[in-house]
Amino acid sequence: MISSPIRVRFVAILLLFAGLLFSSQPVHAQSGVSGQESQRAITTAVPFLLICPDSRSGGMAEAGVAVAEGANALYWNPSRLTFSEKRYGAAINYTPWLKYIIPDINHAYLPAYYNFGEKGGVVGGSLTFFSLGNIQFTDENGIETGNYNASEMALSGSYSIRITETFSTGISLRYINSNLAGNTNLGGGISTQPANSFAGDIHGAWQKDFDFQANKSAPEIPMRFAWGFNVSNIGAKMRYTDVGRRDFLPMNLKLGYALTAELDSYNKLTFTNDFNKLLVPSYIPGPTDPEKNIISGAVSSFGDARGGFGEELSEINVSLALEYVYNDLLAVRGGYFYEDPGKGNRKFITLGAGLKFKVATLDFAYLAPLQQNHPLQNTLRFSLSFDFE
Repeated sequence: MISSPIRVRFVAILLLFAGLLFSSQPVHAQSGVSGQESQRAITTAVPFLLICPDSRSGGMAEAGVAVAEGANALYWNPSRLTFSEKRYGAAINYTPWLKYIIPDINHAYLPAYYNFGEKGGVVGGSLTFFSLGNIQFTDENGIETGNYNASEMALSGSYSIRITETFSTGISLRYINSNLAGNTNLGGGISTQPANSFAGDIHGAWQKDFDFQANKSAPEIPMRFAWGFNVSNIGAKMRYTDVGRRDFLPMNLKLGYALTAELDSYNKLTFTNDFNKLLVPSYIPGPTDPEKNIISGAVSSFGDARGGFGEELSEINVSLALEYVYNDLLAVRGGYFYEDPGKGNRKFITLGAGLKFKVATLDFAYLAPLQQNHPLQNTLRFSLSFDFE
């Protein structure tokens, strides 16, 4: 039988990777349980699915649903790819995650797509791999009894097609595996197990080009307005033990818009604004509460906050960002991300840069939290993408 210290250690693992990943105050994320009513951050299974994977959006405060391009659009909004003139492409993305706390956690995202043309649509696939590093198990005397390399992964496929000249839509399917502690006996007839699930996304994108002229004597400025949405991770709940309730996937609604202005033949400026809301219950139900399915959980997520409508609004995260591109060669980016103090309290600015070659683009992003000693402090992202005619 496994000793109680190991049981406590396993619970700590779940709390760390279900709460700490996205909250600066993870201990109070499960409000009502902790007794701190001011902290009501929402927790779900497999939060790694919400980690921004690429450096372009990483440098733009994690905004991307209306501006994503190339293979990395498969994460933000695959429907955006139907407006691309490129035939196919792929990308490699790597992020050392939470390095301020634990040095061996890494996130990798590998997407690829093929464009059949305006009438044929775009197919794409991606692999997300999240290495949680080495976990040591000890007995009640502190003697090491074993090591385990925890990891999570998601394998996704998508199809998108242009419906009209300006609008496209599509769907994505995803297999998810989360293996935090393998098959471990916790004692008391309880054992852990890898969790698996299947999920899907529904997404859409719209864009239109137009010319803007401030007055009759001013030159016309070519502009583009775009908006997009993505309802992601619609799928079956997951369970890490053979008893107890199942955990919701991080079903999420992304909405965003972007405005791009070609100031002249060399200079281009883009402003974008994203909104994100988790479509899961706002609080953890008690043992006597009925268990909600994914549909009722999503519907109730718009009105079940104990603080009323004001708290519902606080569950919406906001990203604001600017990108400047010179001669389609050099890009400089910056953004601001806001999350309500009672829902995780992530507030950070991001900086990024990109250098484009003939078929390859190299991007870099840096995240700077506005709080000291934050888990996301000094987060770096690296991306290399390829697009071919």
